[in-house]
This record gives sequence, C-alpha cells and structure tokens, in this order.
Amino acid sequence: MAAGKRPFPSGFVWGTATAAYQIEGAWNEGGKSRSIWDAFTQTDGHVTDGNTGDVACDSYHLYEQDVALMKQLGVNSYRMSLSWPRIIPDPLTGQVNPEGVAYYNKVIDSLLANGITPCVTLYHWDPPLVLEEEVGGWASERIIPFFLHYAEACFTAFGDRVKMWITFNEPSIFIYFGYVLGYHAPGRKDLAEVGPYACVHNVVRAHAQVYRLYEKNFKSTQNGKVGLSLNSDWAEPRDPDNPESVKAADRYMQFRLGIYAHPIFVDGDYPPSLKRRLADRAKGGENRLPQFTEEEKAYMKGSSDFFGLNYYTTRYAVAGTKEDEASYAGDCNFEEHTDPQWTRGQSVWLYSVPWGLRKLLDYIRVNYGSPVVYVTENGFSDPPGTLEDTARQTYIKDHLTAVHQAVTEDHVDVRGYYCWTLLDNFEWAEGYNERFGLFHVDFTHPQRKRTAKESVRFFKEITSSNSV
Repeated sequence: MAAGKRPFPSGFVWGTATAAYQIEGAWNEGGKSRSIWDAFTQTDGHVTDGNTGDVACDSYHLYEQDVALMKQLGVNSYRMSLSWPRIIPDPLTGQVNPEGVAYYNKVIDSLLANGITPCVTLYHWDPPLVLEEEVGGWASERIIPFFLHYAEACFTAFGDRVKMWITFNEPSIFIYFGYVLGYHAPGRKDLAEVGPYACVHNVVRAHAQVYRLYEKNFKSTQNGKVGLSLNSDWAEPRDPDNPESVKAADRYMQFRLGIYAHPIFVDGDYPPSLKRRLADRAKGGENRLPQFTEEEKAYMKGSSDFFGLNYYTTRYAVAGTKEDEASYAGDCNFEEHTDPQWTRGQSVWLYSVPWGLRKLLDYIRVNYGSPVVYVTENGFSDPPGTLEDTARQTYIKDHLTAVHQAVTEDHVDVRGYYCWTLLDNFEWAEGYNERFGLFHVDFTHPQRKRTAKESVRFFKEITSSNSV
C-alpha cells in the first residue's frame, strides 16, 4: 500500500511509542524493585493465559536492536517511558538507583546518536508497589510528594538531553481500570460506587505541580517542554436530533476527557457541566467531586506546553439507564454503541473510525484554547503471527488522512504523530494475545526475535516523504 501525496508541515514529528513495563522485562534486574504490574501479573487469574511482563520484549538487554528498528522506520522521535521502580526502587527512602539511571542514559544517548529525539513519559502505569501498599496509590494525596521527587530526579538526570516530557499517560484508563473495574493493576474495585474522583484530583494536581517544578527549577537551563497524554475516544450522539443522546455524548466527553483537560487547559477547575451534575446528584449531601483551592486553580491553569492525545476509536453515545443509581456509573449514565460496518481489530474494543479522530482534534481546538497537539498514540491490533498487516496499513493511512484534514482544513495545530507501537509487546490484561507492533516479536524465541511486518515499509514511505 503506497503512501499518497498529502504533505504535512515542515518539521512534523514522526515517531513510534512504547512503555517500559510492556517491553523492558528484567523485572528484578539492575536494582529495580517490584511495580504494581509485577505484583498484578505474578498473581494467577489477572492476565490472559497467565502471562507476565517479566521478560516481555527483553528490551532492557536489546535496546540497541530497538533503536536500529527505529532507524529502519525512519522516525525522528521515540516516545518511551521510564520505570519509576527502576529509578527509585524504594521511594520511602527516596534514594536514586545509579544502575537505573545508567540504563536510561544508554538508551537516550543511543537514540540521539542515531538522530532520534526522545520524548519521555514519567508515568506509564508502573509505580513502585510499596506506594500502593504503604501509601494508598493514587487514591491518596500522600503519593504526590513521592511523584514530585521522582520527577525531579528524572529532570536532573536526563533533562540535559530530553526536551519533551509527558507526566502521565492516560490517567482515565489507569484510574478507571485500576481503581474502579479492577481489570488492571492495582486491581482495586473499591471506588466503583463513590467514583474515582479522589484519584483524578490527585493526578491532575500532581501533573500541575511537576509542571511548575520544571518551570521554576529546570526550564531556564534545559529549555524543554512538559505536557501529558490524555486518552479519549470520540463520542458521537447516536441520534443527533435527540437531546438526550446529545447530552449523553457530552457527558461521555466530560467524564473521559474534560475532567482532566479542562483544569489544565482552560481555567484551573473542572468542567462547569460536570460540577453542576455532581452537585445536583449530591442532593444536598456530600459532593463526591473534590474542590480545588484558589491557589490550586492558579497553578493548575495553563500547566501544559502541549496536548498529548491518544486516540484509537469512536463510540456512539445514548442515554443510559442508571440515572437513579448512586454510583459512578450513575454519574456518567451513558451507554456506548458501535457500528457493525466499522472494521474491528483484534482488540474487542477497537474499531477503525478515522472521522472520529478529526472531530476529536477539532473539539480540542475549540474547547481547550487551540493548543499545540501531538498524537502521542494511535494504532491497530492484529492476531499473533500476522506479518501481512494490511488492516494496520489502512488504519494508519486513514487516520493520518484525518490528521492532515484537521491540520489543513480545520486549522488544528498538530505537530506530530506517534504510532503505537514499535514492537508487539505485553498488552496489559490481554497478555500477548493482541499485537499492536509494526515489528513482530517471537515471544517463544530466547532472543525475542524481531521481524518487520509489511507496515514497516509503508510507514517508512510516510516518514521519508513527510506525507500520506
């Protein structure tokens, strides 16, 4: 499948992305402590086929091979994450692990030597286990100072070379799946009724505090940028002429995206419609949505240099049936539907809907102050063993066409695109049964042999021509 002739702006960033737990392996090497995902996957019943990330792609040992694969793709940037327990194994003492720092120094230096700019995520879901067990994880505001200390250690160690930082990856996912559904680490379900609002409050405040820390202590000398990556599907009203369907789609967007984006990109506070809804549902009792102080609003507002967007799919929204239920599901009260004509990936939730990405990008432009946007994840899953991945090529081409339309016709300031993902890897609760990689990985091979799928050549055409 040949790339076309829709040129992107000069200087457009072409990248691919991974996460430490999903590729590194070496779970107990180099001074690293256990993360919540180590504990979660090493407990029976949590992951399909009992798989773990103990070895994964073994990128801890094979990172030079991975950099060579990036060269083959022709990307000019690589979005990677740091393993918090590899850098600060015991956050209660706060001591930085020299072996962990040395490993990431080697990765960063190898990238730069090959003309690839690192984009580094501080938190991609794998904090030290002790912070969940002893502090309470993101349900407790006590975790915030530990995250600040970790961020400061990373800025100090790597900020002379890393100029693009992402604080959190997809808080809506790790909070909802980890603290409401129990489907992801740490496997908690205790916030299903009261809602994950305390977690949200702690994460957005932690993000803003890290942003201000960098702004105060590092920006003048390192001159980098700090943002975060928010995941959202696009919610389209099932019936645009039905007011209840329109309201359901708006609730979807506010509970999934606005609750994080509005405080950071608009006015330092939660979306007005979300605040009104939760106040009304409190019925004079305790409002489960925490309140920001005026000081917090001040440091929250404008606390991001760019908007990182992870987009995969779209849903049709209709009003739910849980309006009277005193639960988080009742707060949201929407139902999600798909179209049987949409192409589905190996993941049960993933349908190819490129027009949803264009609509979402324009929604961000209109509602969040026309920020600089990077698509920090976008990709398609196929079954294990697939090398002739035509469905992935079609997905990428169609979604990049939507990005191009957003840039050239809707005037959205999109500066880059990171394809998820470089390698087949450990896909969280689904283990190794869903493959998002541009490169196939043989997880039965001792050296985790990498093989290019057909999409590698296709993506190289895009990166080399700066067009789709």
